[in-house]
Order: sequence, then C-alpha cells, then structure tokens
Amino acid sequence: MRNCSLCGKGTSVGRNRSHAQNRTSRTFKANVQKVTLTVGEEKISGVYCSKCIKKMKGEIKKTALK
Repeated sequence: MRNCSLCGKGTSVGRNRSHAQNRTSRTFKANVQKVTLTVGEEKISGVYCSKCIKKMKGEIKKTALK
C-alpha cells in the first residue's frame, strides 16, 4: 500500500543489531507523500516518494524557465 506511484519504491526489510549482536527484524518504510503538482494548466496528483517529488519539481522549474 505504501508505494511510490512513479518509481514503485516501497517497504523493505532489514535487521536491527544490538551491541550484543542480537538480530531482530525491522522494516524500512519509504518516505511517501500525497502530492498535487501544477504543470502549466495541468494538475498531477498521486502518491510519490520524496526523491521523485524533488525530481518532478526540478523538471517543472526547467520547463518554466524555457
């Protein structure tokens, strides 16, 4: 459920390690946010990870400067 609409990044699994080298399972959740971006007169909405949001905002700025 917690996946990026653009790149598909989601939850991954790893382990915690204590000083005594005990292993316990944990999850790494993607930084996913619901965003609506305006490109010209179009509105793009979806659930994107923070990396994709930065990329899209950069592309919007590039197209606005041209």
